[in-house]
Amino acid sequence: MQPFVAASLLGRTAEGARFALDDGWQCRIFVLADDMARVLLVPPDGLREPRTWMVSPRGTDVRWEGRDRLDVTPFPCPAFDVDSRSDGTVLQTAALRLTVRLHPFGLDWTTSGSRFAADRGSHAYEWSPRSGVLRHYMARQTTDRYFGLGDKTGAVDKHGRRLRTLALDALGYDAETSDPLYKHWPYLVARDAGGVAYGLFYDTLSGAVFDLGCEHDNYHGFYRYCEIEDGDLDYYLFVGPRIRDVVRKFAELTGRMALGPRWSLGYANTAMSLTDAPDGQARLSEFIDNAARHDIPISSFHLGSGYSSIGRRRYVFTWNHDKFPDPEALVDKFRRSGIRLVANIKPCLLDDHPAYPEVAARGAFVGSARSGEPSMGQFWDGQGAHIDFTHREGVRWWQRSLERQLLAYDILGWNDNNEYEIWDEDAVSHGFGRPIPIARSRPLQPLLMTRATYEAQSARSPDERVFTVTRAGPPGIQRYAQTWSGDNTTSWRTLRWNIRMGLTMSLSGMFNTGHDVGGFHGPVPDPELLVRWVQNGAFSPRFIMNSWKDGGEVNTPWLHQEVIPIIRDWIRLRYRLMPYLYTLYWRAASFGEPMLRPLFYEFENEPRAFADTDDFMLGPSLLVASVAEAGQRERSVYLPSGAGEWVDFWLGTRFAGGQSIVAPAPLERIPLFVPAGAIIPTTDTADMRRLHDEPSRVLRVFPGSRRGASTFTLYEDDGLTHRHRDGERAEVECALEWNSRSIRLQVRKHGDYRLPYAALRVMTAPGERRPLQLAAKGIELVV
Repeated sequence: MQPFVAASLLGRTAEGARFALDDGWQCRIFVLADDMARVLLVPPDGLREPRTWMVSPRGTDVRWEGRDRLDVTPFPCPAFDVDSRSDGTVLQTAALRLTVRLHPFGLDWTTSGSRFAADRGSHAYEWSPRSGVLRHYMARQTTDRYFGLGDKTGAVDKHGRRLRTLALDALGYDAETSDPLYKHWPYLVARDAGGVAYGLFYDTLSGAVFDLGCEHDNYHGFYRYCEIEDGDLDYYLFVGPRIRDVVRKFAELTGRMALGPRWSLGYANTAMSLTDAPDGQARLSEFIDNAARHDIPISSFHLGSGYSSIGRRRYVFTWNHDKFPDPEALVDKFRRSGIRLVANIKPCLLDDHPAYPEVAARGAFVGSARSGEPSMGQFWDGQGAHIDFTHREGVRWWQRSLERQLLAYDILGWNDNNEYEIWDEDAVSHGFGRPIPIARSRPLQPLLMTRATYEAQSARSPDERVFTVTRAGPPGIQRYAQTWSGDNTTSWRTLRWNIRMGLTMSLSGMFNTGHDVGGFHGPVPDPELLVRWVQNGAFSPRFIMNSWKDGGEVNTPWLHQEVIPIIRDWIRLRYRLMPYLYTLYWRAASFGEPMLRPLFYEFENEPRAFADTDDFMLGPSLLVASVAEAGQRERSVYLPSGAGEWVDFWLGTRFAGGQSIVAPAPLERIPLFVPAGAIIPTTDTADMRRLHDEPSRVLRVFPGSRRGASTFTLYEDDGLTHRHRDGERAEVECALEWNSRSIRLQVRKHGDYRLPYAALRVMTAPGERRPLQLAAKGIELVV
């Protein structure tokens, strides 16, 4: 590796400054906001990745062809000062001070007089003339904390790990140790010992390695680094200063989460063996009957790819009519049962796929730069070529096929097996006329695949919000789709570490996520494990059972007769919580607030909130203490001091914050706690026929025992269309006040949406005896 040793200021620019580096390289610094700067190293022969698709600020999407990497017009680019000295140059904004050291070249970052990040004091930037690898080294303190990097395994704090951003089809991964998995996510949330949090995003589609303290070298002190395998070194650094601020700002940088339909928050089921069966249509029809017989509410069913399979080979956008003789009748039965259908779709065509010659003739496969022929590789049980979503013909074929074979049946798309494991180094994506080697376009393909699916569905039903799913992709997929942690394995260990994966993905900007309840691969879950997984899954944005078992067994709520009542009750609780969940969903899409939150997201000033734990927050008002050990019937739960006081959701018992308590955890229940002052809207009926659209509402209020006040705003709209954009929405503002003698609740409705209920019922915690005073405007309150 060749270090960049010396730098010299070439001059100030309108948006930053330019520096000359060794061997004809340049460093360009862009001051994009008061709290954000960007550092770009430019090779003498120009950028390898001249376009970006991941950065999408100000709520505007990127053109299909990408955005010029040097274009900074979407950013505010505020006024800043430049002070040039003999030993360095200082760029200063209202919130950020960036010092450029000239020899050896490196950067220091300061906010509010505190240095919170710095390149290491020795050589901080290196490149390899032979391989093209680039490295960026930063100083590391042993007290630093690192979060993010997408769907990563292990503890939420990644300090000490070495992790790689490279998408793989990681069936049966180890949720504690495996790496890499499905997503390319070169984004880190860091927090120093002084409590300053900042985001660090490397805008590259090339594979990357993040060493967060695994490597040690006597000559350089403690350090960490990012290694870019074959792209450009272009990173954004933005200060929080809190973790929640960093999470929000990354959502603004790469695009807000899509607000999907409310039904997508309901319970869902799928299983490969049902559609793989030779009598697939009959098996699915039987599934609908079983759901009704066992009184299990269900909002959607995700068709496995078996509807398109012949033997073990999968042929996307085809129907095996031997297994599915009458798809229209099947869809109609699902529709009459209130269950939406989402079908698995894959981006690779096997060489005997009926559409293969047509797509090849259009040049719409990822191809070989050498021969011009499709780049062939292993896919399931055959050889195939991948659709090129950087080619207009590839996008057109995909969208036409989706419309003809699925959307016409009212079936939506689930983007799967889209890691683009094309390992031929000669393979190249069309790049909309500017070819991109596969090593620098592999993550781009699933991003654009998901966008193609999203836009086709939007065109089909322009008045409805889009729901689609993707397994792979880089930052930006959240603009279009839900995602999940992939093909996990059935075990108690997986349940435990999947909890942390969900929190890691949420901190990374994937707010709409979840796991395959019960475990996709491996053994069949026993009754206890299935119950505990359902209890945990009920608090994930994506709540779905999925499975592929060697014996053909299927994870369903009725898998084990003896625990059906418990599982039914927990799925029903999910629907009872829909008003709270949907409000969190809206806030995630509108304000960049994750639904799943580690304790330290809410209680960042509390050191104990950073401890590794099975516990998490669902929004601001529910502390979920999952059970992840066999036979456990009570468990220790830490209640952060920041809430002052906590209330047992089930029993109403009060506990002072800042202590660990032992909470009962019988099989039918896991510990749930709410902070004093919590206001949790739920539905107000045991009738599940309306599923996710049940209109009744009850406000469950949990005042503290002494004086205090709190607020919560319930969000309402029709849950399906885009009319909320035109003002057809309502915000029900709830303000709670209390003292040792009384409780007062004030509610005010804002907005033009006509609420589907005339009154809100108010319910206090069990055992509450203080009188309740109610005041309302625009809505009626009843006790």
